[in-house]
Amino acid sequence: MFKYIQQIWNSKDLRKKILFTLGIILIFRICTQVSIPGANLDAIRSVINQNSLLGIFSALTGGSAENFSIILMGLSPYINASIIMQLLTVIVPRLENLSKEGEQGRQKINQYTRWLTVPIAFLQSYGMIVLINSQSSVPIVPDIGNPAVVLPIMITITAGTVFIMWLGELISEYGIGNGISLIIFAGIISSIPTVLGQTLALTQQETSRLIPFVLMLLVTIVLLTVVIMVTEGQRQIPVVYAGRGTRGKSDHAILPIRINQAGMIPIIFAVSMASFPGVLAQLFQNSESGALKAIADTILTYFHINSPLYIGAYFLLVIAFTFFYVSITFNPEQVAENLQKRGGYVPGIRPGKETADYIGKISSRLNLWGGLFIAFIAVLPIILSSVFSSLALGSVPLLISGAGMIIIVGVVLELIRQVNAQLVMHDYSKFY
Repeated sequence: MFKYIQQIWNSKDLRKKILFTLGIILIFRICTQVSIPGANLDAIRSVINQNSLLGIFSALTGGSAENFSIILMGLSPYINASIIMQLLTVIVPRLENLSKEGEQGRQKINQYTRWLTVPIAFLQSYGMIVLINSQSSVPIVPDIGNPAVVLPIMITITAGTVFIMWLGELISEYGIGNGISLIIFAGIISSIPTVLGQTLALTQQETSRLIPFVLMLLVTIVLLTVVIMVTEGQRQIPVVYAGRGTRGKSDHAILPIRINQAGMIPIIFAVSMASFPGVLAQLFQNSESGALKAIADTILTYFHINSPLYIGAYFLLVIAFTFFYVSITFNPEQVAENLQKRGGYVPGIRPGKETADYIGKISSRLNLWGGLFIAFIAVLPIILSSVFSSLALGSVPLLISGAGMIIIVGVVLELIRQVNAQLVMHDYSKFY
């Protein structure tokens, strides 16, 4: 391990990129601590501690919600804009043609994504301000109904989202790894010491919480190991390229298809959909209309985050969105067509439609298992917390949420690949 770190440090270009990346992440962490002037932070933290959905959101954004930070929304508007653009790429012919134009087309779509992020961040900032304010008995910001008060806050939060989006792009261009993913990763990792410290403090006050705490640690380690194995798992389809080998012989290759092709995207979709009724109910809980208040109370009673109905809906939505997302990002017909154009074929399968059907069938089976896996990882922390509470063992939070585990594993594995690739390039440069 020490030799590996020394090798990284000896590579001048890689060292500069890593230090630049760490510097940008430090700026991001400073921004999460800069609160919007005039906000009642004690009231906000009280709301975050009582509301599970807001607590999860705050953890994924590195604590920006509980600090009512200038980057309150984190990168969630940019992620939503990216998902919308991916969907529009399938629906809108002009965007579909752009996606096929290589690097230039990709840059154009990225530009559209950035522009779309601004109005989404502006609207989401208002929704978040109203939601947090509605959950507090004490006003978060005085006179929040006044446009002269709320508009500057919304503009500040929107500017904060654009700023950290720019920081992420700086990392992608001058640092190492995918900047957006690394900033999300930094936000999740930064919440672990806080959760760990709070849990240890609880175990000292109540020894009954020690058993679930140890079990949660073991579960976290086991789940991280399993997530790594599944993330790296893939089905390798053999491919033969006729006449491309030495002396006219066929060249053998593989077409890898990952078990978890969708990554964390289905969880983001599912959390948004499953949480939407609860968020609306919280907004209408204090409504003057008796009917709206009754509906809101019913939703909050039977569709809260620990209810079987919520867990079941969340589980099924993750699976459904896994198939949906992969269906728009992975096209078996296009893969089969590209293989045929390059003179490749799958042994025992005719080129063209039969190859597309064969690849599509394999992809569907992997989607089922991949979807079941990430759905299980997503709901397991909620189930464990409920089980421990029902057994009177005391409830302690998992150090990392299910979505957080998948994000952390994906980012770390990709970072290791990029570092190793940079080290190989550094070694090759010695010969020139």
